[in-house]
Amino acid sequence: MSLFCAIDLHSNNSVAVIIDPQDNIVFQRRLPNDIEVIKAALRPFQAELHAVAVESTFNWYWLVDGLQAAGFELMLVNPQAVQQYQGLKHTDDVSDARWLANLMRLGILPTGYIYPFEERTLRDLLRKRLLLVRERAMHLISAQSQIWRSTSQRVDSTELKRAQPELLKVFDHPNLRRALHCHLVMIRTLNEQIQMLERQISQQMRFNKAFQMLLTVDGVGPTLGLTIALETGDITRFPTVGRYASYCRCVNSRRLSNGKAKGQNNTRNGNKYLGWAFVELALSIIRHNKTAHRFYQRKRAQRNGALATKALAHKMARACYYVMRDQVPFDQTRLFA
Repeated sequence: MSLFCAIDLHSNNSVAVIIDPQDNIVFQRRLPNDIEVIKAALRPFQAELHAVAVESTFNWYWLVDGLQAAGFELMLVNPQAVQQYQGLKHTDDVSDARWLANLMRLGILPTGYIYPFEERTLRDLLRKRLLLVRERAMHLISAQSQIWRSTSQRVDSTELKRAQPELLKVFDHPNLRRALHCHLVMIRTLNEQIQMLERQISQQMRFNKAFQMLLTVDGVGPTLGLTIALETGDITRFPTVGRYASYCRCVNSRRLSNGKAKGQNNTRNGNKYLGWAFVELALSIIRHNKTAHRFYQRKRAQRNGALATKALAHKMARACYYVMRDQVPFDQTRLFA
């Protein structure tokens, strides 16, 4: 007999419910967010469990990783795709967990991809780099504005990024120099941390075949290649190129009926990091590839610059899909045939 388990995960506790094939509750309990306590509670049923369903909340890592390490089969639930039950007057955490277990029992539970632990830590390290780059850009813009409004001089961002102490000479007043000094110290510190992260990530990815193939794509450098490879993960989880392009936010989200627009679906479905990466790639390949530039100009003449960029980003997402799936070098003749 198979049992079906679902856990309603909160910030400080979890509600676990186990049902049998007849929808009878076998086990239900509110447990503290302690992986050892949860494993001990589920272990008597482990041999009969079909799987354990956990919602993809902000804090699912520790629970899924801990249960997988203990040998449990896990299913990561996509909350946006779960059909909510209607007509009930009262619902609570037990009802929520039981509903997920029922969907699993019926074979209609919408699930997502569980990124393997080791690869996920590397992907999250790359996301940390992006966070630091954005913070550095904030300090660069603020320092530029300070110099410009106080002296009417415009300092190039490349020079500011070096954060040399000589830049302090633009100010005579000690308060202005102190303010600029704060920015320069932060920029130097962020430079060091970004470079350290880049070295650590590159060392671990240098033998990754998908990453090496992505570097053959015009316009793809180390940063874009790492982002696309790590955010994509196992390319075989996308059975078609259309699904991959949709995951990369490179397709529209219109809702049509009888040829007429009836609004939009969720535009945030998909991976925002891949969406950013392919827009950046589109802007980059325009400068490196004449064929891509002609395609962009043709689309821009038909519509506008933003839509032309998205159209090119869609093409590049499709190209990178085949480059990673088939592990072949980029061929522009096939892309812009």
